[in-house]
Amino acid sequence: MKSIIALLFLLIGFTVFSQEATDSIQFKKRVLESTEVDFLLSYYNQDGSKSAVSGGIGSEKLTDLASNIVVAMPLNDDAVLTVDMGISAYSSASSSNINPFNATGASGGGGEDDDDRVGYFGTASASAPYGTPWQASSGASKNDELTAVTVNYAHSSDSRNFIWNADVSFSNEYDYTSFGFGGGIAKLFNDKNTELSLKANVYLDQWRPIYPTELHEYSKYGNDFLNQGYFSGVTVLDQNGQATTNYIPLAFETISSVNRNSYSASFGFSQVLSKKLQVSLFFDVLQQQGLLSTPYHRIYFADKANYYIGQAQYIPDYESETNVGVYKLADDIERLPDSRFKLPIGARLNYYFNERFVLRTYYRYYSDNWDIQSHTANIELPIKVSDRFTVFPMYRYYTQTQSKYYASYETHLSTEKYYTSDADLSTFDANQFGFGVNYTDIFTGAEIWKFGLKNVDFRFNHYQRSDNLTANIATIGFKFIMQ
Repeated sequence: MKSIIALLFLLIGFTVFSQEATDSIQFKKRVLESTEVDFLLSYYNQDGSKSAVSGGIGSEKLTDLASNIVVAMPLNDDAVLTVDMGISAYSSASSSNINPFNATGASGGGGEDDDDRVGYFGTASASAPYGTPWQASSGASKNDELTAVTVNYAHSSDSRNFIWNADVSFSNEYDYTSFGFGGGIAKLFNDKNTELSLKANVYLDQWRPIYPTELHEYSKYGNDFLNQGYFSGVTVLDQNGQATTNYIPLAFETISSVNRNSYSASFGFSQVLSKKLQVSLFFDVLQQQGLLSTPYHRIYFADKANYYIGQAQYIPDYESETNVGVYKLADDIERLPDSRFKLPIGARLNYYFNERFVLRTYYRYYSDNWDIQSHTANIELPIKVSDRFTVFPMYRYYTQTQSKYYASYETHLSTEKYYTSDADLSTFDANQFGFGVNYTDIFTGAEIWKFGLKNVDFRFNHYQRSDNLTANIATIGFKFIMQ
């Protein structure tokens, strides 16, 4: 984070110098008159009861705090360089249960896997570890950070009727790294009332797989893993709460290919139909190849016996939040095909009623070869209450069908080739309600150093899904213009 802040001030210092050096050499209207800096902050929290890490049940509590700094710099009359730097830090009950048990055996040893980042759950002793899918453990996988940087260069023709751009991006978190690049072109016709655009991007990603503790130990020690490492001296229970040595997850194999490549192309058309009405259409083509499953999502088979670690009295209540002391051992991890084709198609319609009211609408249809189909509809009604303040209520509706590879907790069979219990791939409907407040000062009266405050934008949304997942997100953004 310190390096990102240092880079930000280096960029701003450079643009101050560039701006002062070129102020007196302007022969035509610039695409961007002066450097703009956006500071964006967001807070997100959610809760639910279908954790994919725990095989389709359990707490989905998560909080995420993200910040972005976006600097747009005019390099000359025609070109703009934009740098977007962000960091996101989250705490998750679900991901903490990659290892839901207290630290012992392999969890206290060396190595670079997630099992070596674990703390203690509850107050259990080393000889009697326990956990529950309904609460967060204190393992290090509970917290993580995502850092991302995107750099975009855009160039406009002298007529401003043709624009091309190119971008590169990089992001990284504990178990994942992504590198991307792409570009696009846009052509404007009819006095800029018509626009055609084409964009293409490539993302080359690499996983550093983290496996659930019990499967990690099995891969490390083989069939005798119950007598070594983490499980040495740990009692495994059967469905009746009796000690057993029969737990062997034979279906599990470590992942051999850890790459994921994504390719996308987006086509857009926009038309101003009248002084009050504008419409736009788009469709995207996306292809993904490689590791498309998540290595730490557990799977429980309906045709396999159940095994647990923890306190036997909680086994009958395993699927209830009253279970605070036992965790079921996985049969395998999520397995999905190594290819996925996506096709979203959508439209926007904006209508200007008068100086106070504007209607913004959006619709998207989505389909992929995993049998998911979805519809999204969004409406926003900005209301200008004064020269500087605008308020806008928002509503979004979403519905989707389930993937052919999805089944709920403990309903997959071991004879299947692909399986997931991630509720994001299930059938559900969702409603999102929100509002926003926007403040604009065209005179940029408030100043910080050489930058004037141009705009403040605040938004809050509440999200409700038919499978009882709920979420709240609040965002605030500040735009500064170099004076």
